[in-house]
Amino acid sequence: MAVVLQLEDITQEFGGLRALDLVNISVKEQQIFGIIGPNGAGKTTLFNIITGIYVPTGGKVFFKGQLINKKPAWSVARMGIGRTFQNIRLFNKLSVLDNVRVGSYGASKSGFLSGMLGLPGERREEKRILEETEELLRLVDLYEKRWEFAENLAYGEQRRLEIARALALKPALLLLDEPAAGMNSSEKAELMDLIWKIREEKKITILLVEHDMNLVMNICEQIAVLNYGRKIADGTPEEVVNDEGVIQSYLGAEA
Repeated sequence: MAVVLQLEDITQEFGGLRALDLVNISVKEQQIFGIIGPNGAGKTTLFNIITGIYVPTGGKVFFKGQLINKKPAWSVARMGIGRTFQNIRLFNKLSVLDNVRVGSYGASKSGFLSGMLGLPGERREEKRILEETEELLRLVDLYEKRWEFAENLAYGEQRRLEIARALALKPALLLLDEPAAGMNSSEKAELMDLIWKIREEKKITILLVEHDMNLVMNICEQIAVLNYGRKIADGTPEEVVNDEGVIQSYLGAEA
């Protein structure tokens, strides 16, 4: 399998505080890859570097073989990297349909002039976006609620809506930042099914940060463990859960 994302010696400092220290990670095509570690380990900082929100202090980020270190976030998104956030960021006063449709415009080829004049190409583009938006809402089981305001959805539904909006960019790599946070056991089971479904139907690579070890161990094929900004382990779920350093620093000796 080809490598989709390659992180080489990633280092990030904030005013003398080193949040990440020489982190190396390789994520392969169509892999479900998990990043775990205690709070403050640098997991979300790593996501912000990958998506262009931060420029790393040191090291290199390659996406499909292309160096993307200094590309702005909008350019990284257009290249094919979509993400969700730790705290849900929806347009609460827009409908479910429009929340996803907004994401689609990030991958739209229409320009300002064609949109203003309502040219035939623009009308075809609008029709395509609507069809693709409805398809994504069916995928995340929200089609029947497409006219609801986003703020009226249940918490688990809002999480699924945010995933649908990220998918509207047609990413090759989808980053999920604690997608199970705040969910009950039933919602987490549905989320696991959805992540598998997305990977199988969309043929994309998924990189997720998550604290729920049951979810991580059951869905990820490869896991990297961060602790105080350093990678202390990288391997299959079985290898990671039996790693002495991981047990001592994160899972706990009893686990």
